[in-house]
Amino acid sequence: YGLHFAKGRIALLAELQTRRAEIEQSIPATLLRAIERQQMALRQLDEQIQLIERDITAWLKSEPAAQAVEGIPGIGAITATALVATMGSAQAFRSGRAFAASLGLVPAQSGTGGNVHLGHISKRGDSYLRRLLIHGARVVLTRSRHPPAWAEALLARRPKNVVIVALANKMARAAWALLAHGRQYDPNYVSQRPA
Repeated sequence: YGLHFAKGRIALLAELQTRRAEIEQSIPATLLRAIERQQMALRQLDEQIQLIERDITAWLKSEPAAQAVEGIPGIGAITATALVATMGSAQAFRSGRAFAASLGLVPAQSGTGGNVHLGHISKRGDSYLRRLLIHGARVVLTRSRHPPAWAEALLARRPKNVVIVALANKMARAAWALLAHGRQYDPNYVSQRPA
């Protein structure tokens, strides 16, 4: 019908409102009614998303474990609540590595004759939580003003997605440590191993 609109849902909805008279004259009434029904469906979905986000935020405020995990850079409300719900008790895992391995974020090991070779991640476990952690790690690496120095050094030697998965692995281990030891996130914390 010769009409062109901006890309993106929000821009499209705004443009449909501002160019309403032009649209009514250019397209058949049947198509216009179908577009209006789709607009209404999108508004209802937006309202449902807002309600769900309010519920998640309310649960987060009432759950100390989720609040502790949310302090880790790259972990927001949705990831924190999903992580705490998935992990259950931190004591179910021997270590942070065991928890990260349960999410499929640890490289597979193989080797012979004392030589250990690290392969690709196993991709076992909860793919939803793994995806959330990887997206959070991607945001920390690409959008953060001060990404971790070790990640920047690794980025000089390894592909970007490998570094992102390594950062997601570290985030999962940090979340386990916070929950297992009942601590709050401290960006300057240094682990002290007993001698």
